[in-house]
Amino acid sequence: MTPFAESVVEEAALGWLAELGYATGHGPDLAAGQTGAERSDPQARDVLLQGRLRAALVRLNPALPAEAIDDALRRLARLDAPSLIERNRAAHRWLVDGIPVEFRRPDGAIAGAQARLIDFHDPAANDWMAVNQFTVVEGQHQRRPDLVVFVNGLPLAVIELKNPADENATIWSAFHQLGTYQAQIPALFATNALLIVSNGVQARIGAIGAGQEWFKPWRTVAGEATAA
Repeated sequence: MTPFAESVVEEAALGWLAELGYATGHGPDLAAGQTGAERSDPQARDVLLQGRLRAALVRLNPALPAEAIDDALRRLARLDAPSLIERNRAAHRWLVDGIPVEFRRPDGAIAGAQARLIDFHDPAANDWMAVNQFTVVEGQHQRRPDLVVFVNGLPLAVIELKNPADENATIWSAFHQLGTYQAQIPALFATNALLIVSNGVQARIGAIGAGQEWFKPWRTVAGEATAA
């Protein structure tokens, strides 16, 4: 095998996602203060792409007033529970059923509704974006996963990559690294739906809280064989 750096795997993954129609971005370019900024916190503690999220909420919920959209944004930004798993379960319910919001009607009464976060009927109508080197700071920890996939501004997948030419950097070292991220920057994983580890030759897919035995081989699009 011809040696190549981990960054080559990362760039290849971004290229594949771009071919599928994803927008792609470089984490530092999205940081607060940059020309293409999509984050507002200069300390990199925010994990939602607020502009994309707001635009998606407005697009998917045309009947809801701005007050309800603001309520949905607040709830997503402040999602709290005793553990990451519980936060993730709550977020999953919102992704599937919509997020509960409240707003005031013209007559002054308080109304409730469910704001859709994802268009499941027309996947292409969602905003898909893959970002590499997305730095997140939480508490005393600063971490930078290889790739984060955002759907409508929500971080739904985290991909950790390793160099296949490095015998000490296996997909399972990537798996353990994802475990470290979940412990140290849990905010990034509150809305997570997929965790992926790969070295460009092998790939496994799993979910937060899953042990190594539950990270299964990635299947091809046709589902008739595994990629590795």
